[in-house]
Amino acid sequence: MSLTTLSPSTTAPANPERSSPRHGRGFWLIALAFLTAMAFSTVPTPLYPLYMARDGFSTFMVTVVFAAYSVGVVISLVLAGHVSDWVGRKKILIPALALELVAAALFLSDPSLPILLLARLVTGLGIGMITATATAYLHDLHTAHRPGASQQRFEVISTAANIGGLGFGPLIAGFLAQYVDAPLRTPYLLFVVLLLVAIVAIAVTPETVEERLVKPAYRPQRISADHGDRAGYVAAAAAAFASFAVFGLFTSVAPGFVAGALHLPSRALAGVIVFAVFGGAAVAQTLTNRLAAPVKVRFGLLAQALGVPTLLVGMHTANLTAFLVGGVVAGIGAGLLLKAAIGTVAAMAAPAKRGEALAGLFLIGYLGLSLPALGIGIATRAISTIAAMTWFTGLLLVMLSGVAVLFRRSTATRRAPARHAG
Repeated sequence: MSLTTLSPSTTAPANPERSSPRHGRGFWLIALAFLTAMAFSTVPTPLYPLYMARDGFSTFMVTVVFAAYSVGVVISLVLAGHVSDWVGRKKILIPALALELVAAALFLSDPSLPILLLARLVTGLGIGMITATATAYLHDLHTAHRPGASQQRFEVISTAANIGGLGFGPLIAGFLAQYVDAPLRTPYLLFVVLLLVAIVAIAVTPETVEERLVKPAYRPQRISADHGDRAGYVAAAAAAFASFAVFGLFTSVAPGFVAGALHLPSRALAGVIVFAVFGGAAVAQTLTNRLAAPVKVRFGLLAQALGVPTLLVGMHTANLTAFLVGGVVAGIGAGLLLKAAIGTVAAMAAPAKRGEALAGLFLIGYLGLSLPALGIGIATRAISTIAAMTWFTGLLLVMLSGVAVLFRRSTATRRAPARHAG
């Protein structure tokens, strides 16, 4: 089904004037709310060394805390990531942002390790509801505001809000922790205000899903490739897994490595480094907007295949430049792959199942975010972080080869009917 087709029973705006400026304004308000939520989810990244110093827990526990967030995301995606398709986008997004406020309150309570784990779990629960829902909401608003127009604006803004938000969180938190009093409280106080603004932004945005009088029987999210192009969906899911794996490893490992092995304890520097990786991904997504999806996939695979080994060289030689360049190049590759995956799934899914299809994609992606990071943490109990990263680099290169094969098969599957028809 066409990306610009709307089902009148599920995704048509209540206002029959589909090109209403309200949907244009709503598009940017939801993008702002999406970016704010994603930024909040990465606020603790440059602060982990401070928690470690205060409470005396290990690098392994940092990865456990990080994994708690990913577990929350996966649980939420399974239980609620697809529900907005029949209850409406706003009825999912506003409670999800309320969960982020609960998490902020937990962080502000001067948490011990168990409370820190709970705060990250609650953060993940909210983000799991937000990620697929906000992406689908942006698609709905773009289509309602510009019916028949190219989907490039949706693709650029949705991925920039997602990935850019992940970068802004550590940047803001790192500078506040470095230059403002109460480094473990001030960043969260700021985001309490920003999250409240985001809730207001969602409240004034027009709904794009008409709530069904007879709702389908509830069921948890199923991971299904049955969204118009099975081979394409599997390829997109594999790309999302590989992309999030790189983001997860860098986010969980980088601050501790910079503070420890490189003896650079600056929280601002840690925030800048993480921001550079996610910022590189967001910029690359914007600059390559007009490239065809297969070209984005090829560039993404190549950049990841070059970037992660370069990052590893930086770790082996304790060279900040190589570490940063490798991280940025790998981030660019991950961003391109993720954008291609989201665009592919949004295009193939029927409007009534778009939230479900995206929830499944992000579910697989967040498994990629958590499992490798947790694996590295477990491995560091027996071997060094650098040795664990060396093993991960080898596994990632194998994974990227598999993604390339899957996309090649997907392209061949789509071309076969065209040749037959010709």
